Amino acid sequence: METKRSLTYLRAKKKVETLKGFYSHLAVFVIINTGIIVINANVFGKGPTNFEDWGNYFTLFFWGIGLVSHAIYAFFVLKVRNNFLKRWEEKKINQFLDEEI
Repeated sequence: METKRSLTYLRAKKKVETLKGFYSHLAVFVIINTGIIVINANVFGKGPTNFEDWGNYFTLFFWGIGLVSHAIYAFFVLKVRNNFLKRWEEKKINQFLDEEI
């Protein structure tokens, strides 16, 4: 019974770590890209502010693709593949426990 409880705890901990990683990724994405756009758009300079240059959004676009794929993994793939992963993990754990006994 205790083994089952510890396995459930480890799975929950893995999910929390995955979500924490995604939220950290999102926070860094927002902070860094806001800074890049503000600096590249010359907001603090004496010249005219230009938000129309596509070069300002290059990092935002490609990093956004990575962020979306991270979100898909964190919120959807883990839930869809969860049954397969649970069965595989339990099978492997039982295999290792049998080898030790």
